[in-house]
Amino acid sequence: MRLQFDGRDVDIYDLVIAGWTGRDVEALNHHIEELKAIGVQPPSKVPLYYRVTANLLTQAGSVQVLGDDTSGEVEPVLVGAPDRLWVTVGSDHTDRKLESYGVAASKQVCPKVIGRAAWRFEEIEPHWDKLVLRSFVSEGGKRAVYQEGTLARIRLPRELIAGWRNGDKRLPAGVAMFCGTMPAIGEIRAAPRFEMELEDPVLGRRLSHAYEVQALPVVA
Repeated sequence: MRLQFDGRDVDIYDLVIAGWTGRDVEALNHHIEELKAIGVQPPSKVPLYYRVTANLLTQAGSVQVLGDDTSGEVEPVLVGAPDRLWVTVGSDHTDRKLESYGVAASKQVCPKVIGRAAWRFEEIEPHWDKLVLRSFVSEGGKRAVYQEGTLARIRLPRELIAGWRNGDKRLPAGVAMFCGTMPAIGEIRAAPRFEMELEDPVLGRRLSHAYEVQALPVVA
């Protein structure tokens, strides 16, 4: 899958979704309970690393999904390129109905949307915990905050890479890794539009992307 960030091409061959990545045990348990409420079984260990087909990655402004049981969740995304490690913002859009059957299966059926701009990881690694992750949904024609929190709430990126790479803290070129999300404000729910952003209050900038969600009819 070829992505483009600010006119720079990056080829991605492997996509990894790191799940259950909360640093705070209480907050992580809240997210687990939040998902249990919609029928999702607790993880066997934390964090878990789900492998997903790379062709699900998209930078589109509109996606199609099956039915009305899907929703986005904002995440920081690490992107390995030949020259360096990059960071962007993404949405692990997921089928919540299928998630109650199996999380790994649910990861495979929806597009994984990421932004069209990225930052050099070395520029933000020193103040990673101060970055703010945020998402919005459209409800009744109004824009509502859906998720919000600093990256201090999820595990450090080098720790996540090492957990997947058996101790190696370097993400190989051609790999994209979603690093975890924040609990929803209110219940997990579908929306016709999802907006996401990663704010850097130290350097005074932000990455943002939005996409429309077209729900296709389910027929038997």
